[in-house]
Amino acid sequence: MHLPKAELHLHIEGTLEPELAFALAERNGVTLPYATTDDLRRAYQFEDLQSFLDLYYALMAVLRTEEDFTELADAYLARAAAQGVRHAEIFFDPQAHTARGVPIGTVIEGLSRALERSEETHGISTQLILCFLRDLSAEAALGTLDAARPYLHRISAIGLDSAEVGHPPAKFREVYEAATALGLRKVAHAGEEGPPEYIREALDILGVERIDHGLRCMEDPELVARLVADRVPLTLCPLSNVRLRTVDTLKDHPLPEMMAAGLLCTVNSDDPAYFGGYAGDNFDAVRDALALEPEQLRTLARNSFEAAFLDHDEERRARYLSEVEAYAFD
Repeated sequence: MHLPKAELHLHIEGTLEPELAFALAERNGVTLPYATTDDLRRAYQFEDLQSFLDLYYALMAVLRTEEDFTELADAYLARAAAQGVRHAEIFFDPQAHTARGVPIGTVIEGLSRALERSEETHGISTQLILCFLRDLSAEAALGTLDAARPYLHRISAIGLDSAEVGHPPAKFREVYEAATALGLRKVAHAGEEGPPEYIREALDILGVERIDHGLRCMEDPELVARLVADRVPLTLCPLSNVRLRTVDTLKDHPLPEMMAAGLLCTVNSDDPAYFGGYAGDNFDAVRDALALEPEQLRTLARNSFEAAFLDHDEERRARYLSEVEAYAFD
């Protein structure tokens, strides 16, 4: 679907398509435990978040150089542009790379090379969000933020991702306070597999401005009322929710109920190479499975730009919103 949209929940490492993984493996002398790209695709059957993460981190071994990260980002941006994305706020996981001996500067400079030319090449404005791995220590997160200081001019916000259960947001209070002092925006994954209380902690203890996922807020009417009243954006990822068994089928997804409740919902692709589709594919999927009307889809697109970190450029936000309003559905 070419409806103009912002993508606010996208892990760049999760855009590593099998063909590129094999190409980078050959270039960097990495042996993958799969004979062909089809064998690798067949491995994309996940029981839960952790089973996905195991493969996700293993495949990152092919990413070694600035050129690798530039190529990865360029490939995502080309696909996103073809599906109507006009603005992308892109997550990356530096700890998953520094743990393998890849310097944080290699990661950031490589990604930035693609992002800096993205508007000219792909018609997409971009921002970069540094995520901490929540299954690692709070001290490790602080060390990563410190290592990123020379590159903060390239980073708009911080986030929190990876295995959620057993790693509450409160664990990362100190690094979020440090990021606030540095002027960074703040988001966090919460309420995907973790309980609604994790969403509260992300808001109250970390001071986040957006909740990534947030699906389980629907279990807590008081929390829903608060999210509605405060207009807290939720960056939902429908195809991801099905692949990771958060919902049984797309027809079971609570998106229509969430929109009816007044929640500021957006639709995103999360890790599209693994979960079966990019941003436009997710819009197509929820339209078909949930019988969403064109104006509901327009609302989702409008929400994405309203939720974007474009406060420094309201003229750009207004231009994107006018594109949404002008879009003619088939």
